[in-house]
Amino acid sequence: MKTKTLDLQIVLITGMSGSGKSVVLRALEDAGFFCVDNLPPELLQPFVALEKAHKASRVAIAMDVRTATSLPLLPEQLSALRKQGVMIRSLFLDASTETLVRRYSETRRKHPLSQSDADHSVQDLRRALVDAIELERVLLADLREQAHVIDTSIMRPSQLQSYVKSLISTPGEQMTLVFESFAFKRGVPGDADYVFDVRMLPNPHYEPELRNLTGQDEPVAAFLNQQPDVAQMLGHIEEFLNRWLDALARDHRSYVTVAIGCTGGQHRSVYLVEELAKLFGNKWVTLKRHRELETI
Repeated sequence: MKTKTLDLQIVLITGMSGSGKSVVLRALEDAGFFCVDNLPPELLQPFVALEKAHKASRVAIAMDVRTATSLPLLPEQLSALRKQGVMIRSLFLDASTETLVRRYSETRRKHPLSQSDADHSVQDLRRALVDAIELERVLLADLREQAHVIDTSIMRPSQLQSYVKSLISTPGEQMTLVFESFAFKRGVPGDADYVFDVRMLPNPHYEPELRNLTGQDEPVAAFLNQQPDVAQMLGHIEEFLNRWLDALARDHRSYVTVAIGCTGGQHRSVYLVEELAKLFGNKWVTLKRHRELETI
């Protein structure tokens, strides 16, 4: 009788410099993962073999543009490890260029790809930083395409830590649906796979007794539940997702993020995310995010 080997779960963290990879590593370390930062891609397979020999079960590895010359090796190595039965979850942390520039300005750190000289003007330094960020996007484009993207542009470190812990707690062998509400006035989430605009629906904001409530509150839910357009929108989104989710799962997608946006991200989008999570929770692993409510 064969002894069942201990499954090794790897979380691979890649993404833009300044997007929060160190925050995610700390969160995973708190969750019991053995964490390694800036592992060169050519050492990935020997490192995994070593961890298997040590009977490790959960490992988190961060790789980024600091090892840019060997990053092209990574997709092939990940494919080989998956064929060996290693479960790998790839997370790509991203943020808007404006956000990254601000973070670098606040910390006065130098971008890994920056070739700027301290003697240059402020305008030249900013231009050099933007150029380095855009070059980094090009170098990491393939990894981003193969990973679950997390837009950290307006996330606090504590929110990012909580979100990553919730992602990792879901069963790795099943596709996870992430329903996210947001406000268009603060920008479309950069990590969304599908975006639905519901700003044309009746707005509880104009009902004085509902204005300070949210789509999670019963009076708002009751108001929206009585609106035929809201029911029709919910039905259309449900029909679309039912048509395509199985195909996405067959394509080996680990996560699919469905973003629902309204003007303020407080009433309509929140209500629809709550309803969609109920509708799909019986068949799929589901998570809910309310971007604007988390920042209150």
